[in-house]
Amino acid sequence: MAAEKEDKTRLLQVSRLNSIKTRIIVFALLATIIPSVSMGWLSYVQNRKFLNQKIKQELRVVTSQVSRELDLWLKDRLLDVRVFSSSYVVLENLDKIVGQGGAHLENVVALRRLKDYLRSVQEKIVDYQELMLLDLEGKVVATSAKQATSVKLPDKWLPRAQTNKHTIGQPYYDETLQAGVVVVTQPIRTANERLLGVLAAKINFRTISETLKNYAQGEIGELYLITEKGILLVSSRPISATFLETKLEVSTTRKLFFEEGNPQRYYGYHGEPVVGALKRMSELAWGVVAEKERAKAYAQIARLRNVTLLLVVGLLLLIGLGAYLLGLTLVRPIDRLTGGASKVAAGDLEVDLPVLSRSEVGYLTEVFNDMVARLRQGREELAAINETLRKKNKELHELSITDSLTGLYNRKHLMETLDNEVARSKRHKHDFTVLVVDIDHFKEYNDTYGHLAGDEVLSRLASVFKKSVRSCDYVARYGGEEFIIVLPEIGPNDGVQAAERIRKKVVKEKFAGDGEPIKVTVSVGVASYPKDSDDPQAIIRHADSALYKAKETGRNCVVLAGETPKKKRKKSKSEGKAATRGGSK
Repeated sequence: MAAEKEDKTRLLQVSRLNSIKTRIIVFALLATIIPSVSMGWLSYVQNRKFLNQKIKQELRVVTSQVSRELDLWLKDRLLDVRVFSSSYVVLENLDKIVGQGGAHLENVVALRRLKDYLRSVQEKIVDYQELMLLDLEGKVVATSAKQATSVKLPDKWLPRAQTNKHTIGQPYYDETLQAGVVVVTQPIRTANERLLGVLAAKINFRTISETLKNYAQGEIGELYLITEKGILLVSSRPISATFLETKLEVSTTRKLFFEEGNPQRYYGYHGEPVVGALKRMSELAWGVVAEKERAKAYAQIARLRNVTLLLVVGLLLLIGLGAYLLGLTLVRPIDRLTGGASKVAAGDLEVDLPVLSRSEVGYLTEVFNDMVARLRQGREELAAINETLRKKNKELHELSITDSLTGLYNRKHLMETLDNEVARSKRHKHDFTVLVVDIDHFKEYNDTYGHLAGDEVLSRLASVFKKSVRSCDYVARYGGEEFIIVLPEIGPNDGVQAAERIRKKVVKEKFAGDGEPIKVTVSVGVASYPKDSDDPQAIIRHADSALYKAKETGRNCVVLAGETPKKKRKKSKSEGKAATRGGSK
């Protein structure tokens, strides 16, 4: 029970419902918003339902009327083609050309009569782009065009012609006629039912376009004709794209055809949000689509929604303002203290509330200010302690990974870096090279000039190494007079060049001797990943082995792992003076 009570108290504190002013405001707002929103929502739902029915009825009526008009138009064109194919002029003259095989002169006369007849028919009916008479092999016998053009005949036109049935092809763009057409074929038979050929009519979409424009009036935004693949054939509005290039989305087309007559929401081929419905044509697998812009279609319901929202918001503002003023007069003395406590809880300890009275609230304010002052002092002391600890931790970390004499990274940090470099090079498929550098005759130099002079050599050469490599390269003291340099993304040959460059810079350095400057030389062993190994320890071993070959060759030289030095390098006079051969490296 105690835990439940504590949870309820915490919930009230989080939601601020334990404030008198907040409770007054919340009650007033709820008393306003619940009935207002409920009535507004019911009104919106009913009006939207009514508007959807209205839109559905409008789209269904228009698509049905246009579909019926186009079906009648298509039936008229099919009837025309049937009448033209059974014309005496066509039968008599086509029979002379392809049927009876008349004399040449008779064929010429018959062909001229056929062309004249086809041209006269085409001139009378604007829907025909071209009329052609074809033999049973699909060759053009006569055409209404000035010269014969190509024709894409419908599939299975010959079998249907043999059964005395017409065929309707797929729409396409005729390059010669520069127009979109659909081809209709009608078999031509003599009185004794002998098949002579077919009459092929290229029908344009001019009348369809005019029909769509006539019906696209009032609130209907656009009417157009599409195939089952969503290809746009003709529209009541101008189309900028080439014929058959404009398409609706596949999902949109499928939805329109499968749910014929039901309004659908989608994006039209212009890219704008619309609501539309489709009605199929009876003869063809095409559909008439009527669209309305979604914004215009639902403009009425949008206005109702906006008015309702404005009314609700206005009421909320008025009621909320009244409740706020009422609550403010009741709880103003406590609000200042509550605000200060909120700032302290958020971490702001620069709070100093004014004491305006000597009442209980005034006394509570004095206690609050004293508490904040103590917290502020404690936070400053804690911040100072934390800063000191941070600096000490940083110093300890630096000491744990660096060599105190040279300032370079130590062996422990080197092995961690090598492990990381191997992993990185494996991931990115890059090479890297390791140089093991050893100071020649360093033990003799120490014995001759003392350990302080030896320490100076180590320190100065460490500086030379760091200055001789790139910022992305890595230099560490491996132990004693040995140093290791890691060259990321550098192959063995480039690594040898880098080692030579370092060796030559070391030779130029001069150190204090007994009287004249002393030169110090280094020997360098070079190994690389992945040529020599993909294990850090093994790479160091290969480089160290190459270093010993450099020592055996005569020192002051660079040797690549796996290679044998060509000749022993001769000592210079200055190097001979630096130290004599002893038991050290």
